[in-house]
Amino acid sequence: MKKETPQNFSVKIDPTAPVFVIGVVSTIVSIPIWTLRKLDDMDVVKPERIGKKTRCYSQKQIELLNYVHYLMDKKGVNISGIKVILQMEQRE
Repeated sequence: MKKETPQNFSVKIDPTAPVFVIGVVSTIVSIPIWTLRKLDDMDVVKPERIGKKTRCYSQKQIELLNYVHYLMDKKGVNISGIKVILQMEQRE
C-alpha cells in the first residue's frame, strides 16, 4: 500500500508560541543552559513555564537569544550590560 503525502508539506507555528525546550534552545543558539537560566533569572529573556519547571521558548525569543549571543561572544558584553542595551533599544 502506497502512502500519499502532500508535496508542499509545511508546518506553520506561531512565532510567539512557546514550543522549544531549554536543551534544544541551548543547541540552536550556542548558549549553555546555565546561562539561559541566568538570563531568565535576570529578566533578560523570560521563557514561558510549562508545568512547574519546564522552560519553553518561542521562535521570537530564539531570535533575541541569537542577538544576545552576538553581544556576549563578539562584543564581550556581560548579562547586566545586555539587559541595559535591550532596555535602551525598546525605548527607541
